[in-house]
Amino acid sequence: MKRRLFSLVIPALFATAVVISCKKDKPLSSESNEVTTTKDGAQFVVDTLNSRVEWKGYKIFKSENTSHFGTIKFESGDVTVKDGKLESGKFVADMNSLTSVDLQNDADQLGKLNGHLKSGDFFETGKFPTASYEITKVTPSAEGDYNTVLDGNLTIKGITKPVSFKANVSVKEGEVSIATEPKDIKREEFGVKFQAPAANGVIKDEVTLQINVKALEKK
Repeated sequence: MKRRLFSLVIPALFATAVVISCKKDKPLSSESNEVTTTKDGAQFVVDTLNSRVEWKGYKIFKSENTSHFGTIKFESGDVTVKDGKLESGKFVADMNSLTSVDLQNDADQLGKLNGHLKSGDFFETGKFPTASYEITKVTPSAEGDYNTVLDGNLTIKGITKPVSFKANVSVKEGEVSIATEPKDIKREEFGVKFQAPAANGVIKDEVTLQINVKALEKK
């Protein structure tokens, strides 16, 4: 893919919003896509060791020089395949696994940023330990670099919003792979707001997310 990111980013003072939903907390917002997919078909389980969310967040300007990027691991997930094609899927992310990659060689700064992002200033992972994306519609596409459009419901901090991703989807030999195009979301729509006055105008609302999933057929 031409625009593949390693990526959803967050700067030191700021943070990013990521993909996913709380299993125990009811959504604070009911805005979502109607689910039209089914569980009718072959069942696949997400390989959590080889799947991840990539994030990238920005300071004042959206550029590589004003960003932080990292990953979030999946806690669980499942995919359904019908007649050799993706039918549905839901992916649950472990928000406590959120970490910066660009700071991995600076343990002190890494610890500060990760702790800040998991605190009440941003993702409140103690209260909202998971986030999720549920596919509600799968549409083949012949335009551009991606063969599929995924419509779905993204839940972060108990807030659910409809989000669509362009994606490359492959189904073969007992394995499903899904790699989405980098997608900007507005973190404040999911309640990810840093209230400190010094942050005003410093942290970009947009956060870039990319989902990479590998799922294996149930035996």
